[in-house]
Amino acid sequence: MLEIETTVLVVGAGPVGLTAAMDLASRGIDVVVAEVRRPGEPPSVKCNHVSARSMEVFRRLGMVGEIRNAGLPADFPNDCSYRTTATGRELSRIPIPSRALRYVATGGPDTWWPTPEPPHRINQIYLEPILFRNAASHPRIRVLSRTQIEDFTQTDDEVVATARELDAHSSFHISASYVIGCDGGKSMVRRLIGASLTGTPVVQRVQSTFIEAPQLKHLMAAHTPAWMVLSLNPRRCGTTVAIDGHDKWLVHNHLKPDELEFDSVDRDWAIRNILGVDENFPYRVISKEDWVGRRLVADRFRDRRAFICGDAAHLWIPYAGYGMNAGIADAANLSWLLAAHLNGWAAAGILDAYEAERQPITEQVSHFAMNHALAIMSQRRDVPGDIEADGPAADAARAALGQAAYDLNVQQYCCAGLNFGYYYDRSPLIAYDGETPPPYTMGGFEPSTVPGARVPHLWLRDRRSLYDAFGPLYTLIRRDPAVDATPLLGAAAKRNLPMTLLDIDAAEAGVCGEVLILARPDQHIAWRGNTAPADADALIDRIRGALRAA
Repeated sequence: MLEIETTVLVVGAGPVGLTAAMDLASRGIDVVVAEVRRPGEPPSVKCNHVSARSMEVFRRLGMVGEIRNAGLPADFPNDCSYRTTATGRELSRIPIPSRALRYVATGGPDTWWPTPEPPHRINQIYLEPILFRNAASHPRIRVLSRTQIEDFTQTDDEVVATARELDAHSSFHISASYVIGCDGGKSMVRRLIGASLTGTPVVQRVQSTFIEAPQLKHLMAAHTPAWMVLSLNPRRCGTTVAIDGHDKWLVHNHLKPDELEFDSVDRDWAIRNILGVDENFPYRVISKEDWVGRRLVADRFRDRRAFICGDAAHLWIPYAGYGMNAGIADAANLSWLLAAHLNGWAAAGILDAYEAERQPITEQVSHFAMNHALAIMSQRRDVPGDIEADGPAADAARAALGQAAYDLNVQQYCCAGLNFGYYYDRSPLIAYDGETPPPYTMGGFEPSTVPGARVPHLWLRDRRSLYDAFGPLYTLIRRDPAVDATPLLGAAAKRNLPMTLLDIDAAEAGVCGEVLILARPDQHIAWRGNTAPADADALIDRIRGALRAA
């Protein structure tokens, strides 16, 4: 039987699996990616948003420009428009810059992002091919399309997976040091590691339809175009997402709690009431993309040499666009930890940090998303009956509903808190000092240098992003060159732990109050102090996972 050997086997070539593969490869690790689809076979159209944190990952991997230049036309506003129907009266609008203005726009709720890479609205059908091309062209990545992983076993030294080539109907083995399951909500890897999803199995059902409607843009021309148009009327509330900015749209029909099946409501009737068009309006159904919004998190993210990321580890209703993006954050977190160990400078204990860090965060985000979904569902139920009428009373009702919709939703479409506010508070790799990072909401956060938080972003005097100035692994930020960093750098060198010293001017240090801040590869803070630690060796052993017993 044919056998393939690699260092890491990634199961699934969606955005999460491809990100894991490219991040690992960028750190010198050989990867095999197994995917049941054919090369170039399009994904579903469900994901429409790439978060700032994900864009930072793609910036580091060298493909952010290609991603930024894809999707909607460059001048197409990324606004969210609330209307009675997609072609009806506008109630309010959340302004979000087009990609042509993304780096230069000022004012509004979505232009102040403390990052070199603000979010990007792009559907998965445009994003995933870019990731696939970059992964498939990397010399350290081998993509096995039309390949299904059916089983795997673990020993103390390796994982051996049984794979089936779906077109040739032949089986073979893949041996690897580790396996990462990025194989979706029905994950085989999750099942084989004995993990279970727990939480709320149904938050909302959504009858979702991908359509081609060339005339719709013309009928909506009374208003400035918008990436997302949210219809609020007593008959049927729904969302219309611009996919290509021309004639392709994704229409979400948000089913009511008593509508228990996807066909509980006539699909054509719902689409026409969401769009605000009559029976003579022509459109073509490209695909049906129905889905169930859930709040489920796995009770474990790892079993020895096997890990799960993305939908394999957590499923929630995609408010704030944080389904795929949370999975990309999982992948980026796990990749540097695995590479640290595989490259020889970190102990095996460093891998314990993945579940300790990511599981609590995904649990938090799942509640953010569910609670927001419940609030929006309540708002949809309470749409006034006269919202489409004429006259002062209806005008007042529209103004009130528009403001309420804006206030409720600006935090999910401009979700700085979910991007920059979350922190790791129970990691074995972080030297905590007794201070708790500031709380955060979906939309807001306070920059902090508390260990576990994200290093606050700033622009250096030479106009570089602080993050671009970081080394490839650990970076010791120093804002006073008179402070001796030799003990810490020397301790890192003794353990072969790569550490870069970055001196910044005290005047440009922003909220960085401490003289020394030790940043991890994922921009989270491992330690801070005004002088080198008294026991630098112990700190280095902690951050490289060698204090597992403690």
